[in-house]
Amino acid sequence: MRRHSSGSSGDDDTSPAEPSHADPPDSQTKHHRLSAPQSAKLDRRRSTDRRTSISISHRSSSINWRTPDSRNATIEKLASPSRASPSPSLGLILTANGVVAAEEMGTEQEPRLVGRRPQCRSPWAISSFALAASLIGIGLLFAILHSSVTRQVDPKGCRMSYMRPSYAKLDDFDTEHTRLAGKYSLYLYREQGIDRDTKVRGVPILFIPGNAGSYKQVRPIAAEAANYFHDVLQHDEAAVKAGARSLDFFTVDFNEDITAFHGQTLLDQAEYLNEAIRYILSLYLDPRISDRHSDLPDPTSVIVLGHSMGGIVARTMLIMPNYQTNSINTIITMSAPHARPPVSFDGLIVKTYNDINNYWRHAYSQQWANDNPLWHVTLVSIAGGGLDTIVPSDYAGVESLVPDTHGFTVFTSTIPNVWTSMDHLAILWCDQFRKALTRAIFDVMDVNRATQTKPRAERMRVFKKWLLTGMETVAEKTALHSASTTLLTVEDNSDAIIAEGERLVLRSLGSAGTVRAHLMPIPPSGSPGMKRFTLLADAKLDKPGENGKLEVMFCSVIPSHPSHLAVGFQSQMDISREGLGTARLACKNAAPDVVLLPASTDSTRLPFYKEGEAEITPFSYLEYGVDEIAEHQFVAVIEKTTIPTPAFVVAEFSDHSQSHQTHHISLRSLLTFGMKFQLPSERPTVSEVRVPSLQSGLLAYNLRVRSQGCGDGDKTELFAPLVRQYLSEPYESKYFVNAREVAVSLHGVAPYIPPPLTRASEEPGLSFQFWTDPTCNSSVQVELTVDAAGSLGKLYMRYRTVFAAFPLLAVALVLRKQFRVYDNTGVFIPFTESLDLCLRQSIPLMITSLVLLTFSMANKAPAGNASFWHWRNSAPSFIDFAHSDLMIGTQDPFFLFLIPLIAVVCIGVCTILNYLTLALTQVLSAIISVLTFSPGWIRNEDRKKSAPAAFLASSPRRRMITAAVLLFLVSTVVPYQFAYLVACLVQLTTTVRAQRIAAELRSTANSNFYNYVHSILMLMLWILPINLPTLVVWVRNLAVHWLTPFTSHHNILSIMPFIVLVETLTTGRMIPRVGSRLKHVTSALLFGIAVYAAVYGVSYAYRLHYLANLVAFWLAILHSASDSWSLAEISHLYAGDAGDRKRGKEP
Repeated sequence: MRRHSSGSSGDDDTSPAEPSHADPPDSQTKHHRLSAPQSAKLDRRRSTDRRTSISISHRSSSINWRTPDSRNATIEKLASPSRASPSPSLGLILTANGVVAAEEMGTEQEPRLVGRRPQCRSPWAISSFALAASLIGIGLLFAILHSSVTRQVDPKGCRMSYMRPSYAKLDDFDTEHTRLAGKYSLYLYREQGIDRDTKVRGVPILFIPGNAGSYKQVRPIAAEAANYFHDVLQHDEAAVKAGARSLDFFTVDFNEDITAFHGQTLLDQAEYLNEAIRYILSLYLDPRISDRHSDLPDPTSVIVLGHSMGGIVARTMLIMPNYQTNSINTIITMSAPHARPPVSFDGLIVKTYNDINNYWRHAYSQQWANDNPLWHVTLVSIAGGGLDTIVPSDYAGVESLVPDTHGFTVFTSTIPNVWTSMDHLAILWCDQFRKALTRAIFDVMDVNRATQTKPRAERMRVFKKWLLTGMETVAEKTALHSASTTLLTVEDNSDAIIAEGERLVLRSLGSAGTVRAHLMPIPPSGSPGMKRFTLLADAKLDKPGENGKLEVMFCSVIPSHPSHLAVGFQSQMDISREGLGTARLACKNAAPDVVLLPASTDSTRLPFYKEGEAEITPFSYLEYGVDEIAEHQFVAVIEKTTIPTPAFVVAEFSDHSQSHQTHHISLRSLLTFGMKFQLPSERPTVSEVRVPSLQSGLLAYNLRVRSQGCGDGDKTELFAPLVRQYLSEPYESKYFVNAREVAVSLHGVAPYIPPPLTRASEEPGLSFQFWTDPTCNSSVQVELTVDAAGSLGKLYMRYRTVFAAFPLLAVALVLRKQFRVYDNTGVFIPFTESLDLCLRQSIPLMITSLVLLTFSMANKAPAGNASFWHWRNSAPSFIDFAHSDLMIGTQDPFFLFLIPLIAVVCIGVCTILNYLTLALTQVLSAIISVLTFSPGWIRNEDRKKSAPAAFLASSPRRRMITAAVLLFLVSTVVPYQFAYLVACLVQLTTTVRAQRIAAELRSTANSNFYNYVHSILMLMLWILPINLPTLVVWVRNLAVHWLTPFTSHHNILSIMPFIVLVETLTTGRMIPRVGSRLKHVTSALLFGIAVYAAVYGVSYAYRLHYLANLVAFWLAILHSASDSWSLAEISHLYAGDAGDRKRGKEP
């Protein structure tokens, strides 16, 4: 039986305490004996777990240790509840003779406990309930990641591009022009074998690389532009006369700067580029460098082409003080996150985004064009789609920034002859995409104007012509507005005229051996039903003057009078036979309005052909409303080939009611039962089905198309079913050839994306177009179901930034529970035990509160209104663009289940990080043990003498000097994020040392301290990702010898509390218990972090550092409360006698 002095707490469960300095050293190892009866009496009444606490006496620097209440014991003598009852840090110190001895301290009579000592729980232990919750979260995380890479994945279809690049550095653009010339450089691209020198002679275009991008990324598009002009345009007199010239591509070397994470870097690049544009325009005024024709006006603006964050830099340029007015009027961006920053770890980049977007929205909300500084600016955003895993393509939307008269968003799968999604870098080199883009750029060019481009309205028409399908409501029909180009002479009989209401079907061309004309009468305007004309063919439609296989024209009868001669026509076509009456028709060619569709046959699997495969001729499709062609009498389909050719043509007039369906079904019904509908056997070639409830990009679907083939045995299908899914805003279309099983995913309404600037003109929702063979007398069954497993993968791109914020909800609540238990019982429970307690009460309550809060904020839309957006007024100034910034980014009640789902996943992630941290500290502790291993033949007493103290008595002066030096570096040289990383490493070291103590000397006090520093480390590790991006930017700047500091990252108040707290913990000092109402301050601060992480953490993650910094500040105050300092003692810190003052218990 161990004996204890009447005033000591020195049983084997308390951590050793430092002896009084007034006593001789040898007295540290001696124990005063109690009388046998008194000792026996104490042994019967005392708990085997003696936890110590302190109460501060009225004397300066006097600390008295008392035993707190215990969950397994009763208190016979209680301390005053009005005072804080801090508990000392416990551990090991070195005795005078070098032996690691237990500390003992305290002079007052301890309260006696009645009860049983609880077991010290291992930090590795976890309850079955917490384990089950963690495993469910880990399983869901694995399912999400697995689904994102295996299900609902768009096929890759980009073909490789080739070029012969060279770059001319413009050394004259130096520090005389911009202060940033020492960091960045400007280059002029030249294609070898085509560009013979470095003189500028075309239209200037500036390429801006993205985050960590290279200036050399311009080469695929620039090479295509150089080759296209050299091989085609310069030989086209009409194009040259219209203003086509070569493109002078300028590109910028940003030294692969990290712009996605750092607002100041983004602003620096925008400032540099404004000066670069000023310099580029000056080159065209220098006769030594410019080789332009003297009759052409000098350029006053530059076309800007931006990739990724380069597109954001392009828009930022227009709000910078050094922006030259009207120097930019055309901005084309590729995979640029316009709607919101990719991550919100830096406060300045969040502010910059808000400033940019508010400026653009305010400009386009002006009533008069003269008040809009962006009136002549067009913004086209091109998104890569589902294959872009770097930037979510939802972020590329500009509908919340510009009206459709000044810009739009289009996906690469929509662009004719591209028809494929592409990843973040492939959008730069994809061969079919760069061809479409360069042709659009050449088409908006007009070198005869000082702006070098056509007027804004015409630029928008050109971009929509080249980048949209042509079936959108905004697509303009140009063929009908042109003059008649062909004089068609046909026989004056009814053989060539198709009866009204009949369908024209040609299963081959040229079978008659002669040129044939098929005339389809156009119904008069105002006919019953909303009729439209459609034509589908697998052959190319000829333009005027071409001699191909097939031509389609809209014709009007010319009166047969001698005065009407065949003048004013580009071509004449006489297919009449001698001896028969003739009729002359004035015709307009329909080829300019043709819509290209992917070929769909039994042998095709994808809408595109890959590298090395044979080129597939696309289908040709025409669609007109009857009112659009009512001024003509006939649609003429001309078989121009005289050789039998396998091809088909299907042309018809159909009623709108027969071809269009709208299915109003809720998402819950669709999820439960799916949706089935039938296309009847008597149907038009094209059928369209709209489902207004399908708007969210968080769900994926499966579409099954079942047809029985042609009813007649001797008849084969003209083509396989072709399906197009499309959204009207943004412009996203996907094609599925030979459609049987279709995986449907979309980029519609997405989390955290602001609402559009103007109300959509069309009914919202996803639409499907079905091209099926109408000659087969069989119906088509269509079934649409929700793909639950595939929908999980859609959460990855939309919610991956949640893992930078939402886990802090769990960590903060766990730490809060640990402090509450510690203040009440004196035991700082392990992280996993606290997690178990939180999972049983606080976390479910928090999740329930978040669900109710989201539900209360949900839009109260009228019944039947499927719109997700909350429109209080049609004016842009009344739109709440920030309503999607909160929580999970959507207020749709259907997705409330995402809150508990994300919470469970984050709990699993927190558990993984907890065990990884435990394993790391265990491994480091084992390594230290191996390095300090003593041979077995050394006596135990000698081993104790040679063993170093786990926590040496640290000098306050040393700690203050260390902190002061680090803070000085933060205020002058290094960003505070670097100091935070250092603090994390120091805290890791402290945790390793505490783990060694807890493992070698098992006691409640040692376990308390280890659990405490481990939980603080967990909190700091979850804050670390918020600080790392800025640190990476700083290191990158050092690598390129750019030493200019960022003023926004040298605030010592942002790191001082962490430094003070971490330095305090290195002494082994346990945080004192708080028995007064001040303990609620700790709970409130940690609860505030939890609430903020859940509500604002995704959109404003950078503020989580400041909140955690506030918690560190409060904990540092609690640590300092265990000491009572005097001015004299503080002055002794620099005299070296601070050790004479009384100290709390230190390991």
